[in-house]
Amino acid sequence: MPGKKKDKPLKGVGNKEERMYEHIKDSAKKSGRYGDRAEEVAARTVTKHHKEEGHKKDQ
Repeated sequence: MPGKKKDKPLKGVGNKEERMYEHIKDSAKKSGRYGDRAEEVAARTVTKHHKEEGHKKDQ
């Protein structure tokens, strides 16, 4: 739908992690790694990074 705001792929992460998610997802799809699981792997990777950095929600 035009004008509808796209939902965030990951809740509780900041802009840096959102960009990281997009980069990992696009890279995985482009290289053919993970098949249909590219989005899941990118989300899990970013979530792991977010927790390791000790960030709280929306940081």
